Amino acid sequence: MFLPNIVKLSYMEANINREDAWKLLLKYNKDHFHLRHALTVEGVMKWYAVDQGFGGDAGFWGLAGLLHDIDFEQFPGVHCVKAPELLREAGVSGDLIKAICSHGYGLTSAAAKPEHQMEKILFASDELTGLIWAAAIIRPSKSVMDMEVKSVKKKFKTPAFAAGCSRDVIEKGAALLGWELDTLIEKTILAMRSCEVDVNTAASAFG
Repeated sequence: MFLPNIVKLSYMEANINREDAWKLLLKYNKDHFHLRHALTVEGVMKWYAVDQGFGGDAGFWGLAGLLHDIDFEQFPGVHCVKAPELLREAGVSGDLIKAICSHGYGLTSAAAKPEHQMEKILFASDELTGLIWAAAIIRPSKSVMDMEVKSVKKKFKTPAFAAGCSRDVIEKGAALLGWELDTLIEKTILAMRSCEVDVNTAASAFG
């Protein structure tokens, strides 16, 4: 699932390998929920890279997912504003910093509008993964493997369910991509299925 070496790409460089990125995340994040979310978004982004024809850049997409909330636990009031400082101190490239912070578009004036397909997908899928996971853990299977789009749509239309997952951001993300909401949900379910086993295995190490 994870790439051990520095990820070199045709259009961007990360300037950090996956092992060091994980250590960096742990430096600022201890909450098991946040760590699991980071691992999930990492796996989701890697699946989307392949799905969207950027398989050679899957490592970069994954790193963006892994580190996207690096500042959220300790600095929630300046989310995506504090992140560039933390990332620069670790030597992370400007390309990766921009990709990470663009998922805060509309939430902070410091976040640039998502432009690359990767940035649009990170913006669109971040909140959605939380909604899908919240729906999954109340199912008998406690899994996304048997999750259906209609089940997610039902929860999506129930504002009180997983209220912290912004429906507005999810809908804006779908619009940025030019996708129907059902398409975004279906693809994100498939992406979460692709990494669920790996995420569960990794999460078992921290509870």
